[in-house]
Amino acid sequence: MHTLIVCNPGHFHAALALRNRHALLNEEVFVYAEAGPDLERFLALVEAFNTRAQDPTGWQLRVYRGADHLDQLIAQRRGNVVLLAGRNDGKMKTIQRLQSAGFAVLGDKTWLIDENDLPLARQVTTAQPVAQDMMTERWDVGNRLLKVLSTDADVFGTFRREDDEPAISMVSVHHLFKAVNGAPLRRPPWYFDTGAQGEGITDVTTHLTDLALWFTDSGVPCDYARDMRLRLARQWPTPVPLAIFRQITGLEDYPAQLHAQVREGTLQYLCNAEVRFDLRGVGVHMEALWGLEEPPGGGDEFTTVLEGTLARLFCEHDRDTAFQSVVKILPRVDAARTHEAVERVLAHHQDTLAGVTVERRGTLLTLTVPEGLRTTHEQHFAKVLDAFLRQVQSGTPAVHAASDLLAKYSLLADARRQSTREI
Repeated sequence: MHTLIVCNPGHFHAALALRNRHALLNEEVFVYAEAGPDLERFLALVEAFNTRAQDPTGWQLRVYRGADHLDQLIAQRRGNVVLLAGRNDGKMKTIQRLQSAGFAVLGDKTWLIDENDLPLARQVTTAQPVAQDMMTERWDVGNRLLKVLSTDADVFGTFRREDDEPAISMVSVHHLFKAVNGAPLRRPPWYFDTGAQGEGITDVTTHLTDLALWFTDSGVPCDYARDMRLRLARQWPTPVPLAIFRQITGLEDYPAQLHAQVREGTLQYLCNAEVRFDLRGVGVHMEALWGLEEPPGGGDEFTTVLEGTLARLFCEHDRDTAFQSVVKILPRVDAARTHEAVERVLAHHQDTLAGVTVERRGTLLTLTVPEGLRTTHEQHFAKVLDAFLRQVQSGTPAVHAASDLLAKYSLLADARRQSTREI
């Protein structure tokens, strides 16, 4: 069994990791943090998990409040695994210090907000105990199906490699004012400070780059200088009117640290990004977009398209799909042959994809996923923590985790440095 320590939980992802019980984790959890609203929001969300009617958790939080919380965390050593999810400025230094003190670290993205932290990233990826970032998107059933289908030569062939035409296209849409655990999310004001949170080009793009690395994994660790080439990087803001800012933060006005981002009375939050790059000879295009308010009954939206020599695979998750991931296949060859190949793949993966079926209408194939295999974005954080605890238990890091981590942050640091900013 492991004992978890939570360090300065300023982001709601810290609480989502405790949304469910964990077989390898003691119920006693130690929290070290600065006193203030960030900590209180974390405690309230964990308490909501503890007291819900269905499948309540039983976390026993032991809280230390103080400006010296990191020093006390290290000195008291009440556990062996640290969860870090909060402000991103200085995060790499904190990870490096915790790891040097002998703690395994699971850190929320993003680990760095500019290129100055890359030397520390190189250190922690090669050191022990293991340090890893919280990559949740590999747990979505739609992405898992794309991975399985795109690695089958009879279904997908290989990635198309045509000049200036991406073979991997990803668009991810999020919302600043949204619900978490059924209640409106209250974000801290520093979330809108790009000097603390980072710019959009190093945020959601971390997940998208991670997926691209996963989809194209050929068994050889990725080397940034050899395997990746940045083609385009640009950023632009989402205007956040004061009325919406009040709803999100609970503050009456923009605080002083945000005044430099205010134009004509409206906060210009630099959170949208587009990046194009080559990865192992495969063209990748990704966009991360932020709207103001989550639509009623809605949620995050994303679309992924993989272009193969034998088929196009695409996954959609939006209002048209009732905000559930739906995977479809458009064959470039005989549809009946592709249908047979897909059925063979699904039969081979019954251990992890039991109940998934495929239906053909004309040339289009659609996969149906049973409810038991579907998980929400909120549930993915608990799965990431479980997988990380198993790594710590075994002493064996995930395959290519270190090289993937360094490659994606190297790319995004360069993308930030070279990006055009439309403000």
